[in-house]
Amino acid sequence: MSTKATKPEEKGFFEKVKETIEELWDGTKDKAEDIKDAAEDKISDLTKKAAPAKKATTKKVSAAKTSVKAKVASTTAKAKTAVKDAKAKVADVKTKADADAKKITAKAKTAAADVKAKADTKAKAVTAKAKTVVANTKKATATKTKRKPVL
Repeated sequence: MSTKATKPEEKGFFEKVKETIEELWDGTKDKAEDIKDAAEDKISDLTKKAAPAKKATTKKVSAAKTSVKAKVASTTAKAKTAVKDAKAKVADVKTKADADAKKITAKAKTAAADVKAKADTKAKAVTAKAKTVVANTKKATATKTKRKPVL
């Protein structure tokens, strides 16, 4: 005969509590792993969906950057040409003003030279006339005041 009893062994209270806790723990672990797998699947799905949108957005941003760069370059070029044109106009006005100033200065110099020459010729004429008048006056007074020699 066997020494084993045919009745199942009765477990104690704490062993029953321990088994229940283990069952709950195993169930919680399994559920956590299921949730983790589901989250990973959802993340990979979202990443796959977002990748084309990200690429499209990146393309739009790069296209916008290139168009802005082109606009900035064209605006800069226009500004530079406007500055060059303005400088050229200023240089033209300056050369014209210098030329006009030289012409006016030359006219003034020639006019001053003419006036000086006229004044010199008038002065010479007046001086010559005065000399002749003085000489005539001297002659006239010399003939009047001449003494007769005494013998």
